[in-house]
Parts: sequence; C-alpha cells; structure tokens
Amino acid sequence: MLTKKRHQLILELLAREEVVKMQKIVEQTGASESTIRRDLSQLETAGHLRRVHGGATANHLQIEEPSYFEKSDQHVEEKERIARAAADLIEDGMYVYLDAGTTTLAIVPYLEEKAITVVTNSLPLANTLLYHRIPTFVVGGQLKHSTQALVGYNAREGMLIYHFDVAFLGMNGVHPTQGFTTPDPEEALVKKTAIELAKQSYVLVDETKLDAISFSRVASLQAATIITTTSSEQEAKYSQYTEVVNAK
Repeated sequence: MLTKKRHQLILELLAREEVVKMQKIVEQTGASESTIRRDLSQLETAGHLRRVHGGATANHLQIEEPSYFEKSDQHVEEKERIARAAADLIEDGMYVYLDAGTTTLAIVPYLEEKAITVVTNSLPLANTLLYHRIPTFVVGGQLKHSTQALVGYNAREGMLIYHFDVAFLGMNGVHPTQGFTTPDPEEALVKKTAIELAKQSYVLVDETKLDAISFSRVASLQAATIITTTSSEQEAKYSQYTEVVNAK
C-alpha cells in the first residue's frame, strides 16, 4: 500500500474511533510496525494526530476556549510549579507583562516582595495584583466573557505605549510545526503584540498543551521560551526548536 493511501486510512480510522491501536493499523494496512511508526510520526509532525502508547489519538483542532472558571481547578499542582519557575525569572526593577490565564494568575503571590511594575489584560489578575499591592496597569479592549480577558484591536493599541522586560503568556496549543496557537483570533493578536513588545517572552503550559493545535496562530516556537512540566522525551523534542524550562 502506498504511503499516501496508508495515511488516509489511518486518519479515517481516527475519525471513526478517536483512539486506534497500533495492531489494528497494522492489520488494516498490511504494513509492518516500523512502517506504521514512521507513518504516525509523519502525521503527528503535520499536526493530524497525537501518538500515544501503543497507537494514536485524534488531534482535533481546538476552536472553543474553555472558560476561566473551567480552567481554574485543572492541573493545579503543575500550574504552581510553573508559576514558581516563572517568578524566579522576575527581578526588581522589571516591567512585566502578565497575560490572562490561570497559570499566569498563579505567579502573582510570588511577586509580593519584588519591586516591579505589571501590565495585564486580565481582570482577575488585575484584582489579585491590587490585593498584593503590586503596581499595575490594565490595557483596554473588548472584555471576553469566558476568559475575562481584554482582547482585540483596542487592547493591542493600548499595549503599544509600553515596553516589557519580560512577558509571560498562557497558550492553548504548542506544536513543533504549527507553533504557539490559541482558539480566538482577537486573543491571539494580544499575545502576539506582547511578544513583539518584550525583550524576553515565556509561554507557560502544562504538558497537555504540548502537541496540541488551536485555531489561531500566535508565533513560531522560536519566539518564546517554554516553561512546562513534562517528560524528558518531550523536553528533548521541543528543545530542538526553542529553550525549554522543565518545572517538573
């Protein structure tokens, strides 16, 4: 069977079953396990699937953004480790951009003793920063109900008067070829602007965001350092494209 036809058959199986075992693909295609492993690797690189132990799972494009409240109690321990690693990079005198998100929110308690100024597009972050008496500026823009973030063209325009020493960003998808992605184009614009205005940018993601792809592209992986909690294998994989800080 030709490679193109095998790839098509694998994707058809995933469309029907979501998760497909290696043995089933071998039986359906008549190819060897080594050939199927190579096929799965190629399809994963192209963003069509995610390899899992013993097979593959469908890699659906994420279009809808989970709400702020839905995300607030997910992967809490991982977010805390990532937040501590991020906070360690912030020094007195810095101008810091904190993107909207529950992982960036977890950084705030570690900033109380630091002499910094923060800019954010997040109402929850702004309130928490105020509580901790950290000097804060909030950008304007359209308030997005689900994430409580200020987004869009007006938010971008409001950011252009600032310069950041460091920017810390949340992201929904991190992929070797598709780069950093998020579901909402309006939110992607704000994240892209923050990267453009910062000397150094960091993307904060737990390992579930690795190999995932969302609708709107923000930047290539080379645009920011990744702070995550993941396996040594994934760390080595992404270190080929950008610097990775493993907070595991």
